[in-house]
Amino acid sequence: MRVISLVPSITEALFDLGLTEHEVIGRTKFCIHPKHRIKNVPVIGGTKNINIDKIKTLQPDIILANREENIKEQVEALMADFKVLVTNVENIEDNYYLLKTLGNIFNKEERAQQFNLKIYDVLQQAQLDFPVKAAYLIWKNPYMTIGSDTFIHKILAEIGFENIFKDQTRYPEIQMEDLADAEVIMLSSEPFPFKEKHIEEMKTFYPDKKIMIVDGEAFSWYGTHIAKCENYFKELLDEIHAMQR
Repeated sequence: MRVISLVPSITEALFDLGLTEHEVIGRTKFCIHPKHRIKNVPVIGGTKNINIDKIKTLQPDIILANREENIKEQVEALMADFKVLVTNVENIEDNYYLLKTLGNIFNKEERAQQFNLKIYDVLQQAQLDFPVKAAYLIWKNPYMTIGSDTFIHKILAEIGFENIFKDQTRYPEIQMEDLADAEVIMLSSEPFPFKEKHIEEMKTFYPDKKIMIVDGEAFSWYGTHIAKCENYFKELLDEIHAMQR
């Protein structure tokens, strides 16, 4: 079956489930994992600016899209000519059924179940001793954070963090003063590429707070990615536990 993925984390999942470059025939420029496998897969634009004409020349059997990551009008245009599966992953249960669905479509049911079990195991093992109030920033100028109806919020909650913006939705803009209640300020590596210099900038306002760069993929990439974050979450929580002592 010839498949085009319009979603970076789903592209990674397809290869993790065992599909080959002969089956995954199109991807976005943001589909970067697994690096050694995607390099020969044609790029059909970005997640928000799909090249529909190029997709038509590739003639896929199915296109995989996502409600949040892709533009509704572009996806609907593809539906006129192709079978399109639009995914929506807001929590771990949704992720379970995403992998189960992909396993069923591509006859990789056993592999999908192995990843689902591993993800549950990783999250069960990654647990804070005490709840920690956290702010998770995804953008700068303006600063933007995450509300309770996001996948990132659900992952934070799974491992014991309390999102101080849990009463808000989607990706609200905030001011520096709004971070006062956070015990930990997490600066995500994506979509804005926060660096150490941004920690130093923020330290001038909050010199005594724990401010850290976190791996955005570990918190926001659904599919199979979390199954590979066991060591990352362990090291992250070890650092938080050391702060609590």
